[in-house]
Amino acid sequence: MLKGEQGFTMDARIGKATEVGSRPANNLLRRLSPADYALLAPHVIVDDAAANELLYSPGDDVQVVHFPCGPSLATFLVPNEDGRDVETILVGREGAVGGIVSEGFLPAYTRICVKFGGPFARIHVGKLEAAKLRSPTLRNIFARYADCMLAQIFQSTACNAIHSIEQRTAKWILAAMERTGDESSVPLTHEQLATLLGVGRSYASRVLQSFRADGILDTRRGSILVRDRDRLRLRACLCNEAVKTHFEEVLRGVYPTEEASSTG
Repeated sequence: MLKGEQGFTMDARIGKATEVGSRPANNLLRRLSPADYALLAPHVIVDDAAANELLYSPGDDVQVVHFPCGPSLATFLVPNEDGRDVETILVGREGAVGGIVSEGFLPAYTRICVKFGGPFARIHVGKLEAAKLRSPTLRNIFARYADCMLAQIFQSTACNAIHSIEQRTAKWILAAMERTGDESSVPLTHEQLATLLGVGRSYASRVLQSFRADGILDTRRGSILVRDRDRLRLRACLCNEAVKTHFEEVLRGVYPTEEASSTG
């Protein structure tokens, strides 16, 4: 039994969660050629993670790569001086978190938590590194994904500096819907949305009330129900569109599309 500092255990279930010829519902893994995925498959497990489960804390030795599958989402959180966490980027079925391109000791810089619970595929960093040494194409795919993740961080920094809370609220809701594949709702509370935005809960609640008054969405306990996605998109900034465009240029077919979401 192997156990990383973050508390995740890899045990005898390795390889049992993926039948021959099938892959976890993660677009990055599905982007790999059959030969490249065959290098990883014996070492991949899939299990469920609960919402708010901590994957890494700052300083943890990153030993496991986590691939959100289906509707699962992970989030990167950076602590403020006042003790609050600010979420920087979301990672869903288009990607992975932890040890993507690095090797050797890799301390985590931020907290990484499960935002929306569900299935995650996982593989030890060492197994991934060994596979990348055997395959230049596999190494290239993960280097390209790291570039896409960096683009999201750059875009998030710019977005937080120049766009209104309303624009960013609409952007985050749309981004979460695209990544989870749900066309009408997002399991977000007012408090969780406020953390995404880096603002107080009252600010987030006022924006949601404005959207509700305009018939764009409704709120239920623990979730946001989108009534008019087109009008919500008009309220959003274009930051998420810029990220999607970069994904298509660097890793075509990996970022979830509305068509892919509607067909499963």
